Amino acid sequence: MRRWRVAVTVGAALALALGGCAAPAGVDRDLVDDWPAFAAPVGFVPQSGACHPTVADVGYLSGYQPVDCATPHRTETLHVGTMTGAEAERSAPLRTGSAGVRAAHADCARQVTRAVGGDWRGGRLRLAVVFPSALAWSGGARWYRCDVAEITDLDEGAVAQRTGSLRGALKPGSKLALGCFNPKLSKDEVQSMRPVACTSKHHAEFVGVYQAPDISYAEFERTPLRTHKACRGLIAKYAGLPNDGNMQYRAGTIIYHPFEEQWRDGDRGVQCFLWVSERSLTRTVKGAGAKALPIT
Repeated sequence: MRRWRVAVTVGAALALALGGCAAPAGVDRDLVDDWPAFAAPVGFVPQSGACHPTVADVGYLSGYQPVDCATPHRTETLHVGTMTGAEAERSAPLRTGSAGVRAAHADCARQVTRAVGGDWRGGRLRLAVVFPSALAWSGGARWYRCDVAEITDLDEGAVAQRTGSLRGALKPGSKLALGCFNPKLSKDEVQSMRPVACTSKHHAEFVGVYQAPDISYAEFERTPLRTHKACRGLIAKYAGLPNDGNMQYRAGTIIYHPFEEQWRDGDRGVQCFLWVSERSLTRTVKGAGAKALPIT
């Protein structure tokens, strides 16, 4: 009915104009010039700072049900970015390992590190970059979410349910920061890393993150000695020791590195741990020098 009423009104106005009748005061006979223009349609963009009850692999609108971060949840969006340049012009969603995906992962790593107060790989954290669904991409969506979760351990990496924001989660004294461990080994392979207080007996300690070179995953796996040597350098810096040939006699190394898909997406962060097998440590070796890590 409303469309027909508009038509009748327009017809009456035309009749007035043809009949030479004067328009009422305040009416300029232009029916549309004073109507506000319709706003350009705006697509859905997720909100930074939102928390989510489930872990998302793809950003489906139907599954977007954010909750207050003070209530139980599993992930938190710490940053929302926008794809630009040639990659944003692609008609199909980005593929794993593409330049656009790598750029988004690099941006998320920077933004999340800034938000949590330290390299996110220095804590029990999981970073996931969530892209729009294929349908949303075809409709013009070019955002990506930087979702972070607390994980229960280094080995299984199960996502924990938690309350509260992860902003500032790795500031000094954080319970989520990696510290000291008792590794369980089988034939020189780590089966698990059990976290313990650094004041109790332990055999391993996290010392930092080594940024591996931009090489293929296959080459990275072929050259483990390069990675272990780099981690020994981090041990030396952490303990306050010279990074010389004696480091290999002071401590062993345990490394945790990205999976192949993470590597293709640009993650080169290797978590480095010092390891002593013949004796137990009962304090952190940070800045402790040669007394903590004597040549054996």
